[in-house]
Amino acid sequence: MKTTVAVALLALAPLATPAQRPSISQPLVAASGPHIASGATPKSNLAPRPIQAAPQDSAAKQAPARIDPAKDALIRKLFEIQGTRKTMQEVITGISNNMKPTLVRSLPPGDYRDKLIDLFFERFQSKLKVDDLIEVSVPVYDKYFSKEDLAGLVQFYQTPLGQKVNSVLPKVLVETQAAAAGIGEELGRSSMMEVLAEHPDLAKALEDATSSKN
Repeated sequence: MKTTVAVALLALAPLATPAQRPSISQPLVAASGPHIASGATPKSNLAPRPIQAAPQDSAAKQAPARIDPAKDALIRKLFEIQGTRKTMQEVITGISNNMKPTLVRSLPPGDYRDKLIDLFFERFQSKLKVDDLIEVSVPVYDKYFSKEDLAGLVQFYQTPLGQKVNSVLPKVLVETQAAAAGIGEELGRSSMMEVLAEHPDLAKALEDATSSKN
């Protein structure tokens, strides 16, 4: 499977099917330790401890590993044979097309909407550079494929079957993602209706909250 395309899809997944946000915001509560009653004097062992300095070699541990130049060249050769640059651009366009109906539904109707959406996609696609996706894909290939694996993939993608896989797989991924998004939306709607039907108190609370907000 074309891992490069999968990386692109993962990078764009949060935008491809935006989640429905709840209408009522709930405060986030962080548990930071034992509860201290109002007016009580905290014990000394509850006093905040000083933050220890990070080890001096922490930066070195976080530095990306250097890729073997020969292996790097094989990865980029594979990308060239696969037509990765063109494929990634097609995936970006396909995902943008899938995003558009959801974005239209999420914005209130008005003469402004079409212009806003067009400007959004223009800005979105100008920021998402194919070169950036390629550069983050190289280390992924380096992590999961050996030189022998990469040489075999280079050979495979030069065969008729490899060329067919290379041609149709991006479309398969985009169409599968669109179908999965539709299933998720329908299941989400039916699940919510079932939960509200089983719990009238929650349904009433939701109705009251919606009415007070409006």
